[in-house]
Amino acid sequence: MNALLHDRVVVVSGVGPGLGRAIAVRSALAGADVVLAARTESRLTEVAKEVTELGRRAVTVPTDITDDDAAAHLVQAGLKAFGRVDTLVNNAFAIPPLTDLADADLDRIRQAFETNVLAALRLTRLFSPALEEAGGSVVMINSSVLRHSRRTFGAYKMSKASLLALAQSLSTELGPRGIRVNSVAPGYIWADSLKWYFDYLASERGVPPRQVYEETAATIDLRRLPEAEEIADAVVFLASDLARAITGHCLDVNGGEFHH
Repeated sequence: MNALLHDRVVVVSGVGPGLGRAIAVRSALAGADVVLAARTESRLTEVAKEVTELGRRAVTVPTDITDDDAAAHLVQAGLKAFGRVDTLVNNAFAIPPLTDLADADLDRIRQAFETNVLAALRLTRLFSPALEEAGGSVVMINSSVLRHSRRTFGAYKMSKASLLALAQSLSTELGPRGIRVNSVAPGYIWADSLKWYFDYLASERGVPPRQVYEETAATIDLRRLPEAEEIADAVVFLASDLARAITGHCLDVNGGEFHH
């Protein structure tokens, strides 16, 4: 990958084995140093090792981004390590109750909003001074749930629609300060959790997992499911100078599952 993020610093929240890891690794491949944040320190250590093996620097900061003090510490740790922050990627996600809204537990919906929306606002506000100094950007990880209203996904769509509204409003507020705010909306992501789920569906039906994959892929224009690295590359693009005139935008990365 070309050095689109040469010597820049990217902060990634919600780092785990899937998309968070891919964003960190692809940012490093693009030339960036990374600040890794998540609650589980062991995951951070694993991803940091991958980043350093690529010749870039990584700092791990175990963080509960729903906590004010912990979030403030993340900002301080990132600036102490690298002296600047160029991009904040709000990737952390909590699964809302996957049931009809008529039956969904309101406390669980509130808990999901804390991570999916309010924590993203908290981190963006805290990092804004550093981002302004760097002429930087924010990327919100959204979801193709924005594009449909299927049953049991109501609370999920509520939180992601709110995150999109947040990103658009922040784009208007922070644009005069030179900070761009964009969103990436993945569809299916062919990574460990989805592979496990397809294996489960296949065992329930008594068919090979490949059949479940092919049936799903048949509903997508490209006839395949996007991989985590492909979503991460869209994040790298929006963080780079190639997207220097793009803000307030939501980039769908779904292989053509939905058109918007």
